[in-house]
Amino acid sequence: MSERVTLYTDGSCLQNPGPGGWAAILQWRDEERELSGSAPDSTNNRMELQAAIEGLLALKRPMAVDLYTDSTYVMKGVTEWMPRWKANGWRTAAKKPVQNQDLWQELDAALGDHAISWHWVKGHAGNDLNERCDQLAHAAATALAEQG
Repeated sequence: MSERVTLYTDGSCLQNPGPGGWAAILQWRDEERELSGSAPDSTNNRMELQAAIEGLLALKRPMAVDLYTDSTYVMKGVTEWMPRWKANGWRTAAKKPVQNQDLWQELDAALGDHAISWHWVKGHAGNDLNERCDQLAHAAATALAEQG
């Protein structure tokens, strides 16, 4: 996999739970693509997951992906927790169902054949693409809330 894409993701919720928005920015070669969407009754964690899912689903073929997120929930979920959850039938160590299981399973499927390198970035710390993702996600949530 010699082709490499950079993917920034972020989620936002106006209230938790409440109107939520997600965003992803893909950079490949000299191109950049922005994606965003919303959900009426969501949480910040759900929107963070949705952002990663949508960004990965936008890829047309297996790629090497540098995925940047400010969500330790998403990053640790994939890199540390998910293998145990899957082995335990999507149950936690306490034998309870995994929260947001539907989106975790969607993310698991979206990971597909991509070779993903996960990168955590501190939110609201001046990283231009992370800040842009945050603005897009917040705008999507706000637009949904204003539709009322």
